[in-house]
Amino acid sequence: MRIIYIPIDERPCNTLVVKRIANSSRDLELVMPPIHLLSNKKTPAAVERLWSWIIDNASEVDSLILSLDMLIYGGLIPSRLHEMEKKTGDKWLKRLRDFQRQFPNISIYASNMIMRTPKYSSNDEEPDYYADWGRELFLRAYLTDKEEKHLISEEESRQLQEISHSLPNTYIENYERRRRFNSRMNQCVLELVKDGVVTFLAIPQDDSAEFGYTAKDQHAVLKRRGELQLYNQVHIYPGADEVGATLLARAYNDYYHSTPSIYPIWSSTLGAQLIPLYEDRPFYESLKAHTMAAGCRLTDDPDEADLILAYNTPGKIMQESWEQYQKDITYDSFRNLSMFVENMKGFVCQGKQLIIADSAYANGGDHELIIRLDQAGILDKMLSYKGWNTNGNTLGTTISQGVLGLSHTNTLKIKENIIYHLLDDYFYQAELRMKLAEEILPAYQLTYFDLKDQAEMIDRIRDKLLLKRFRETITNSFNQTSIQIHTYAPWNRMFECGIELEVQHY
Repeated sequence: MRIIYIPIDERPCNTLVVKRIANSSRDLELVMPPIHLLSNKKTPAAVERLWSWIIDNASEVDSLILSLDMLIYGGLIPSRLHEMEKKTGDKWLKRLRDFQRQFPNISIYASNMIMRTPKYSSNDEEPDYYADWGRELFLRAYLTDKEEKHLISEEESRQLQEISHSLPNTYIENYERRRRFNSRMNQCVLELVKDGVVTFLAIPQDDSAEFGYTAKDQHAVLKRRGELQLYNQVHIYPGADEVGATLLARAYNDYYHSTPSIYPIWSSTLGAQLIPLYEDRPFYESLKAHTMAAGCRLTDDPDEADLILAYNTPGKIMQESWEQYQKDITYDSFRNLSMFVENMKGFVCQGKQLIIADSAYANGGDHELIIRLDQAGILDKMLSYKGWNTNGNTLGTTISQGVLGLSHTNTLKIKENIIYHLLDDYFYQAELRMKLAEEILPAYQLTYFDLKDQAEMIDRIRDKLLLKRFRETITNSFNQTSIQIHTYAPWNRMFECGIELEVQHY
C-alpha cells in the first residue's frame, strides 16, 4: 500500500513521528513531499507547488492523507493568520472536486481544524496583537457565550463589561473575520464528504473550551454534520498533532479491510471519568472517539482483543509533567501502579500485543511508570509507548502505532520508536525541557520561545543530558542496543525537539 501524506505542519510530531509509525510496517510506504514545500511556522507553504507535487505523484498511490489546513492556508499556524477571501477558499474546494474526478480510485482521508482560541496572551502561534490581548479576546467570547446562554454570574458580567470597554474593536473585527472564513470552510468541506470527494474527515479540536469561539464553531459544524447525516464519515474530537497518525491507521485499516479490537486497562479507578487538561470531555469519551477515528473498535473481552491498551491516567487531579516531583497525593492514593504494571506484564507473558498511552500528566510522561516498566522487564517488549503533549496527541499516536504494528512488523523499528518516545516524551518533555529553560537559557539571554542564534549550542547540551539520563535510568531494557542522538529545535524554541536517532542492534 502506498499513501501520499500531507501533514498539518512541518514539525517532527507531524512528519517524523508519523513516518516512524509507517516504517514499522512492511505493508506500507508513506510518500511525503520535500520539506521545503511545507510551511515554516508562520510562513505559509508553497501551496501551488505543493498541489502540483500531489498531482504528479497521485497516479502511483492508493490513498491520500491530506491536511486541508496545509493545502488551503499553507499550514496550521498560517490558518490563524491569513487574510483570505471567499474566492480563494472556493478555488481549493473546486480543485479537490476536480482531483476526485481525475483520480476516482484514490481515497482521500482529510483533516480540517476548528480554529483554536488560546486562553493566554502570546503571539508565538497567533496574530501579533494576541501577545497583548489574547486573554481578553478569549474571555470576551467565553463570557459572551455564557451570557447568551443565561449562565453568566454578576462578577463575570462585570468582567465582560470591563473587557469590552478596553479591547480594541479593530482586533475583534480582524479575529472574527478570519474565524468566519475558517468556520465556513469547515462547513463547506462537509459538502465534499457528502458528495464522495472526501472518504473520511477528522476535525480535531485544539485547546478546547466549554464556551467561546471554538465551542460555537464546533456547534455549527456539528449542526451541519447532523443535517447532512455524516455521523460515520465525519468525526469531531479533542486533538491536533496526532491527526496524521490517526488517519494513517484509518486508511490502513480500510485498505486491508480490518477492524482491530482494543481492550483498555486503566491505572486508576476514576481515570476513565476524569477530564484531562486542555480537553473538554472525559478520558473514556476521548478513547471512544480516537478508537473509532482510527477504524478500530473497543472490546470488553481481553481474549478476543488484538491490542491491549494500557491507559495511564491521573488518580484524581491532573498536573503538568514537570510538576510530578511535587505531585498531588492522589497520584498515589487514587491510583495503583503496582497492579497496573503487573496486569501489563501478565498480558505480555500471554503473548498479547501491548500499547501504552501515558496520559497521567500533561505534556510529558510518567517517571514512576517508566521505572516500573523497566524493572518489570517489559519496556522493550511492547508495541508502543507514547506520552507527549495532550491526551489526544498521546492516544491517537498510540493507537496508530498499535494498528501498524499488528502484522508484518519491522520489530527493530518498533523498538527504535519506543526509544525515540522515551527520549522525547519523557526525558525531554517531562525532565529536561523546564530544567534547560530555567537553568541554562537565562545565562545566554535566551527565552523559552526564542533561542535566537544559540539553538545549536542548546541542542548539543540537550544531546548530552538526554543520553546521560537515558543510560542511567533505563538499566534493564534495550540491553542489546546502543544509541546516538542529534537533537534540533523546530521553530527555534524549547516547546518541542526533533531527534535524529541512530540505534545499533547487536
